[in-house]
Amino acid sequence: MILLDLQHLLASLSGVLVGFVLGLVGGGGSILAVPLMVYLVGVANPHVAIGTSALAVAANALSGLASHARARNVNWRCGGMFAAAGVVGALVGSTLGKAVDGQRLLALFALLMLVVAFLMWRGRGEQGIEGVTCNRENLPRVVSFGLGTGALSGFFGIGGGFLIVPALVASTAMPIGRAIGTSLVAVSAFGLATSLNYAASGLLDWPLAIAFIVGGVLGSVAGTAASTRLAARKGTLNTVFAGLIVVVALYMLARSWSALAG
Repeated sequence: MILLDLQHLLASLSGVLVGFVLGLVGGGGSILAVPLMVYLVGVANPHVAIGTSALAVAANALSGLASHARARNVNWRCGGMFAAAGVVGALVGSTLGKAVDGQRLLALFALLMLVVAFLMWRGRGEQGIEGVTCNRENLPRVVSFGLGTGALSGFFGIGGGFLIVPALVASTAMPIGRAIGTSLVAVSAFGLATSLNYAASGLLDWPLAIAFIVGGVLGSVAGTAASTRLAARKGTLNTVFAGLIVVVALYMLARSWSALAG
């Protein structure tokens, strides 16, 4: 019972950290959800960690989506088209992910984290571009980008906002600020599709997910407030966070390699 309570506490603290980072730098925080579930909370089965993290990330994304919707910062048509295609990709990706050995999946996840760190570092000074909406001309690009990012999101159980935002900008030319708000439509949809797929196989810990979600809401509020005060230092924050991701990824690779070698 003490261990169970400790796990719930650690899950809540992990949610606070992920929510804080998401609020602070506007994306990338969910990439830490799976390693926190495995190495801090102590979820032994990597597949359960992925399924549980996916639900928590989806719930936190819905909370953020509500805030952006009130600020009229969501392009619902583009978000809906992107998410619809991405849900198909997420279901395929999550089905494939369940079939991959847990330790190999963590090793692949760590490699993806290194890619994320590079993308965050490269985009540390980006201000975005001016753009408009979705139309018949860019529909094939929106659908193809949605399928690809959804598949990655489902396979690794991540929100994928760090991939979705640039994908929306590239496929629709919408402003970066609008892309951030719109991306949450897809993040929520991908996370729900992935978590339901894992839940159908009994690979989701509901109590831990709830604890993580509660912590994430609290962390998001604090992170958003801090982001306002530190807006001028966003490039520096992204660089520091990218460095943190690299450290965690290298640790995961070392642990996974040791487990596979043993």
